[in-house]
Amino acid sequence: MVRYALRSLGRPDSPLYLRPLPDPAFVRWLWRFWRSSTPAAFRRGYTAIAELNRDTFDRFDELREAGVRTTLTRPGMVHAFLSAAEARRHLAVQRDMADGHYRLPEDVTIGDEARLLDDALAPGVRAAYLVEGEGVVDPEAFARGLGQALAASGVKVHEHTRITGFRTAGGRVTALRTSQGEIPCQAVVIAAGMRSPALLRLLGRRLPLQAGKGYSFSVDLDPAPRHTLYFGERRAVASPIGATTRIGGTMELSGSNNRLDWRRIVAVALASRHYLGNWFDDPDDLVTLIRDPWVGGRPFLPDGLPVIDRVPGHDNAYAATGHGMLGITLGPAAGHELAEYVRTGTRPQALRPFRFDRLYG
Repeated sequence: MVRYALRSLGRPDSPLYLRPLPDPAFVRWLWRFWRSSTPAAFRRGYTAIAELNRDTFDRFDELREAGVRTTLTRPGMVHAFLSAAEARRHLAVQRDMADGHYRLPEDVTIGDEARLLDDALAPGVRAAYLVEGEGVVDPEAFARGLGQALAASGVKVHEHTRITGFRTAGGRVTALRTSQGEIPCQAVVIAAGMRSPALLRLLGRRLPLQAGKGYSFSVDLDPAPRHTLYFGERRAVASPIGATTRIGGTMELSGSNNRLDWRRIVAVALASRHYLGNWFDDPDDLVTLIRDPWVGGRPFLPDGLPVIDRVPGHDNAYAATGHGMLGITLGPAAGHELAEYVRTGTRPQALRPFRFDRLYG
């Protein structure tokens, strides 16, 4: 991974784009990221995430039963590759990490038969395999449905309201100070993605969070994918969401900002052509072919794990952030466990790997 990152320096067309910044905090984050990039640390983190994620589909079912339109479907994921050797290597790694917890095929499908797994795959795909049961969610519609369900149950949602501080007494937060006045509270959870560090600083805590920017866009394809498609060598994904296909990818470490670099959109689109065929002729055509180009900063801590814990020094303040590319996946599970922590005051076993104190050791 470190070698891969070094090769990506200054290459906007690389799946991983690292742009060095003259920022001591960014340099410290990279150093700690490098220190965390060991096989042992990876396995510990993977095990912790897998354990938290164990009941994710049950959590989504509970939300649906509570009246939330989750948009979850489970079409499965086809992992597509341009070479059989790379496909088999990837499947072997995935089988090792799955450790029998979910079903994988015995071998990859190669040659022209690989394209039979999904009609959208192009002739350039020479190997593929299907992981059944993988899910896909429309995150915007899910968030909107969650807000509607909360409002219907009597929860007050304060929109367009900026947090300016916290009123505290005796090690407890008693109210939020906002642009619309104070809001009294019995407990507070900071789950604001890349905005979490600024809020935590108001409580005297620093959080070494960096944005891993990702890009995506929607496009109408014919034929459209029936499954989520993972483009193995190019680290990109095409997902069937509603009546359209959402293509996304890249990991850009360039600081906390939402600047959309059109070259990155083009890079994702060009990468997808190896697997989907020539759905556009020239990059200049993309302006008219794609819809809703998006860029967002996925919050990453240097060891790749979120922090889901009580804020040190405050009995009733909690943080849940740093989920990286797994925010939608882990959100319901993390919320379920954290709600138990807030309600009982006892940290659930599943949250032990995501403590605050690991960041300051």
